[in-house]
Amino acid sequence: MTTGVQDVAETDAQGGMITADGKPLKASLQRAERRRKIIAFLFVAPLLTYLMISFIVPIGQMMFRSVENPHIISILPKTLAALDEWDGQGLPDEPVYAALAEELAAAQEDRRVGPLAVRLNYEISAARGALTRTARQAGNMEAPFKEQFLDAHRLWGSPEIFRIIKREGRPLTASYYVSALDRTYDENNNIVRQPENRRIYVDLYMRTLGMSLGITFITLLLGFPISFLMASLPMRHANLLMILVLLPFWTSLLVRTTSWIVLLQQQGVINSLLVGAGFIGDDGRLSLMHNMTGTMIAMTHILLPFMVLPLYSVMKTIPPAYVRAARSLGATPWTAFWRVYVPQTLPGIGAGAVLVFIISIGYYITPALVGGQSGQMISNLIAYHMQTSLNWGLAAALGTILLVGVLILYWAYNRLVGAENLKLG
Repeated sequence: MTTGVQDVAETDAQGGMITADGKPLKASLQRAERRRKIIAFLFVAPLLTYLMISFIVPIGQMMFRSVENPHIISILPKTLAALDEWDGQGLPDEPVYAALAEELAAAQEDRRVGPLAVRLNYEISAARGALTRTARQAGNMEAPFKEQFLDAHRLWGSPEIFRIIKREGRPLTASYYVSALDRTYDENNNIVRQPENRRIYVDLYMRTLGMSLGITFITLLLGFPISFLMASLPMRHANLLMILVLLPFWTSLLVRTTSWIVLLQQQGVINSLLVGAGFIGDDGRLSLMHNMTGTMIAMTHILLPFMVLPLYSVMKTIPPAYVRAARSLGATPWTAFWRVYVPQTLPGIGAGAVLVFIISIGYYITPALVGGQSGQMISNLIAYHMQTSLNWGLAAALGTILLVGVLILYWAYNRLVGAENLKLG
């Protein structure tokens, strides 16, 4: 007589379980599990490929660009070798100028002076003019070269240009991060703070962080009662409010920002209404644009749906019976709301706050159009270095610092609140 198990799997000569086709049962199970994993991987492979191409590779490229430094070491290898004997004090000796003349002449012929001049100009102003002017003359120079270099441009009479060439003559560099943190190198290559009038980026990071936190807080103050009202109303009225909340999503961001320009400018709608109502005089119109106020007003409006939607999705699931039970046990309306209702909305508050903060910290269009000088954010400086100054290394360093800052804040949020408590809908 055979059991049900023996009908499916039999035993071999050694007593091991085998399948109906005579293969070991353990190996068959492992093969089936491996096949299941391969099929599951193939299902998600297109998504992984898309994320790799559109997200991981560009970010990795950006981070590599922030330390990449190929020009000096590839164009001036003999000059760098000659500078090894130089102690950094005073001007270098004739062999350095001779090597530099030879390599500048070759670079001029190969049309590689431009990238080298731009790279050195990031470190010291006037380097571009010195390199291009001297490179044009280098082919006709004869020994001794030092005096001819000093006549070609005043920068060759400064030890600083040679210190920079020697310091940056390596494939990877930290100089972009040094600049992004408002630091510089002194004569001994120690990292020191920039003079106060040249410190830009740290203050801008702090301003971006402060504005993002402020916008997050204001959207929470405005979004919480809107979400509470939507969750409390009958469905047909809630749907009408939901359409009003979603309306900005259906309108172009550029159109919304332009509308705020119309509203906020000194001759705009808001100032005209205030003057018409007699609250302010015609000569005392408020400055609501091209400053931090304008940026925060416009961004609060644009990002408000990102706070309302997660809050509403959480509030809609909170049973009203909890608050009624608290009231029946003697709690005041405020106590029942604050101690029973609000704690249940924390997943929605966390999700909305994370969404609004992360979006606002990298926002670009609205600060660029409405912000002006005092309303700009770090994203505007990153765009400036990518589009105008063409210092992509510094732009990549600024972007990498911003990315690392966001990851640190997300890590802190995960430690304090828990990412698993996020509810986005």
